[in-house]
Amino acid sequence: MTGARMTLVGRDTVIGALDAALAECAEGGARIVLAEGATGCGKSALADVAAERARAAGGLVLTAVAAPEERHVALGVLRQLAHGEAGFALPLPGPPPGADGTGGAAPARVEAMQGFCARLRELSAERPVVLVVDDVQHADGASLQYLQYLARHARTAAVLTVLTGTPHAEELDPVFTTELMRQPHFTRLRLDRLSPAEVATVLAALRPRPGGGGGLALPVGDLHRISGGNPLLLRALVEETGSGLPPAPEVGGPYAQAVTTCLHRTGPTALAAARAAAVLGERSTPERVVRLLGGAAAATRRALAALEAAGLLETGGRADGDGRADGDGRTDGEGRTDGALFRHPAAPAAVLEDTAPGVRADLHRRAARLLREDGAPATTVAGHLSAASAEPGAEPGPGPADVEVLLEAAEERLAQGDARLATRLLELALRAAADPHARHGIRLRLAQVAARFDPAAAERRLTALAEAHPGDAPNTEHTRSLVGLLCAQGRIGEAAVLDASGPAPGGTTPGGAAPGSAAAAFGSDLDTPGAVSERLLQGSRLAEATVAPLAQALRSLTASDQPDRAVRWSRRLLEEAGRADAPGWVSLFGTLHAEALLRLGDLTGAHAQATAALQALPDRTGSAFHCAPTAVLIRACSAMGRFTEASRLADRQLPPRLPASLHGLAYLRARGLHRLAVNQPHAALADFLETGRLMADWGIDRPAHLPWRTDAAGALLLLGEARQAEQLVLDQLAHPDARRPWVRGLSLRLRALTGEPRRRSALLGQAVEELHRSGDRVETARAMADLGRALQHEGSPKGNTMIRNAWSLAKDSEAVALCREILPDAPLTPPVRDRAQTGGQTAAGGAKLSGSEQRVATLAAQGLTNREISAKLFLTVSTVEQHLTRVYRKLRITSRGDLPMDLTPVTRSAV
Repeated sequence: MTGARMTLVGRDTVIGALDAALAECAEGGARIVLAEGATGCGKSALADVAAERARAAGGLVLTAVAAPEERHVALGVLRQLAHGEAGFALPLPGPPPGADGTGGAAPARVEAMQGFCARLRELSAERPVVLVVDDVQHADGASLQYLQYLARHARTAAVLTVLTGTPHAEELDPVFTTELMRQPHFTRLRLDRLSPAEVATVLAALRPRPGGGGGLALPVGDLHRISGGNPLLLRALVEETGSGLPPAPEVGGPYAQAVTTCLHRTGPTALAAARAAAVLGERSTPERVVRLLGGAAAATRRALAALEAAGLLETGGRADGDGRADGDGRTDGEGRTDGALFRHPAAPAAVLEDTAPGVRADLHRRAARLLREDGAPATTVAGHLSAASAEPGAEPGPGPADVEVLLEAAEERLAQGDARLATRLLELALRAAADPHARHGIRLRLAQVAARFDPAAAERRLTALAEAHPGDAPNTEHTRSLVGLLCAQGRIGEAAVLDASGPAPGGTTPGGAAPGSAAAAFGSDLDTPGAVSERLLQGSRLAEATVAPLAQALRSLTASDQPDRAVRWSRRLLEEAGRADAPGWVSLFGTLHAEALLRLGDLTGAHAQATAALQALPDRTGSAFHCAPTAVLIRACSAMGRFTEASRLADRQLPPRLPASLHGLAYLRARGLHRLAVNQPHAALADFLETGRLMADWGIDRPAHLPWRTDAAGALLLLGEARQAEQLVLDQLAHPDARRPWVRGLSLRLRALTGEPRRRSALLGQAVEELHRSGDRVETARAMADLGRALQHEGSPKGNTMIRNAWSLAKDSEAVALCREILPDAPLTPPVRDRAQTGGQTAAGGAKLSGSEQRVATLAAQGLTNREISAKLFLTVSTVEQHLTRVYRKLRITSRGDLPMDLTPVTRSAV
């Protein structure tokens, strides 16, 4: 089916009326037919049919097509009629004075029209004369005067005048239409949009395209709904979806192009109304479109009626099925809405794409004001302000009056998880705010939100705020917020300076560390009981306001004697951050997860998580935060014997200000530990002492966070400075944090190495027990190796067993460097991570141990007595003895000292 034939479906009645008028004209009677319809409804096709049938009947056909751009060309339409037939020229006088509407001599104008009418009457005596004028609403005023004169004075001539136009035309002179209607030989025809049945008829007549793929991607109902029954739009839809791809109209496709064509042909007011409706979106109503455009309300309403008649807009009578209005259009009791909405999203998108950026920006600004007056949600109003500002060269932007709604909308977007749009709204609010206090608060919020995506960007924002903060500023809410954000970024030194710059609540002297200061807050967070931290982790959802306290709760658990709980919670928060599409949070909680794994001695897991955390950062080198995952990588690589990789990470040149944070301290300690591992004790000692100096300056000297004293003591021992090393260890043992198993275990191990040899094995035994309680497998293995050597020195037969057990534990943790230190000649085969099998476990020599036997044998190999094994595994002493008897028989050994080294150590979580 061709486009013309598609357009004429359902037009049988109209064509019949044309045929009747043509027959009457052939019999010598004048007829005037005005066919009206919306843009795209087939008026031009009907005009072509009228001309074709008139020629077939032997009539003289004169045609013209009026165009908006030629409306001011005097007699433009009449000249087209005069020259519309090949080889025919109608004598046509020049335009009479006043034909352009400026007035003039009436006699000359009348004389010219009389001549035109007389010539047509003369021609009609030979054969019927048919005048066809398409889009008469665009005709120039002078031509309309001639046609109007012809209608009055050629009633007895065989002249048929066929005019097509739109009933909602902006330009058509109402006097002209009224004059036509007064004539007894006048007929008015209406071209309506196609009904669903007529659309089905059109589609049923379609033939598959050559090469196949002739099916339509959309059902008939959808094609009718989207096109509104407009033949032009339907034709475009059939063309776009005829191949099955795409399944729906797209921006820039034939349907969108047809929409734009319809709008431009409907007139400038209709085009403006369509643009207003497109900008208002789901909140578009006729009343709002009128208010948005201002000017003549009647003209805008007429334009909206034209758009509805063309099937472009639905401006009433539409419900969503349950009596609720779409958008916020009002409804009546039957669920009918008075919205002014496009039928498909591709239509408003095409309208806006066709609109100049400056016009779009102005419409969005006015829409924001209008919707704010109507009480629309802040997110809707702010969306228009944002859209206006996004247009190229859009000025002016939002003003101070818009700040409140932008901030409200930003918080709503944050609550919905759309932090990128929230950032955009906060930046707009910052540009619009005039009050310095408000601007400072917005900058603080921007720094907080930026951490979701890019810690480096958050640090830069916060640095600018800290540098701009006056030294004598009072301790206001904003100052406290700035201090809190600095602490959340680990920048305790800067926070302490700001916190001491003015009087705090309760009163302090400048530089004092009163309760509530940055240092006190750090210590309080570190000392939070594990149960309290877990309650916070259990009851809080990850958001900008909770990310800092959640991170602190994880750090508190990691520093406790239950770091395995930090592993579980950090994994959960890492997954939640991934679902939130927040790379900054992914890196943060990935790093905390890696730190917790490292604290347990899971070197491989720590390395993998720290690598992923570093890769998640948009800027991997420009922030202090990147030092944190890098520190984990350095420590894990060094412990795993991957010294080249560790050196590459530790030797990076850092900007001077980066270490001024907790992340920088972690990096300094990691670098020092690596230097110690590669026998650079002087450089290592410098890093450890610098770490201690900074912690002391900031008032956060907490071994539970960074045990720099025992680190430095290890370096001093290598340098032969045992006395200085001993003093540092004694200082750490005197610290309140020494009550924690991890800190006490590290301290007792170094105390044994720096103290009297006769007490060494006793102190090392205590260190092993404390470190075992803390869950740190690598440090436990290190202490066990020292204990084994001490026992060997004392001549105890347990020394060899203890060393083998230490080597086995280090090997299981993949602490290759420690394994080589303990037993340099022992083969390092790849560790077996999961040896448990159905029905038991195969040990050295092929013997198969049950799960219970394996656990008992493992603890016995680690040097625990039967009573200690009984307490740990909740078994009776007799049961432990029976298990060991069976183990000895299966392994063909006679004592604990013969237990193999490759038994899997029982971790705290396994017990």
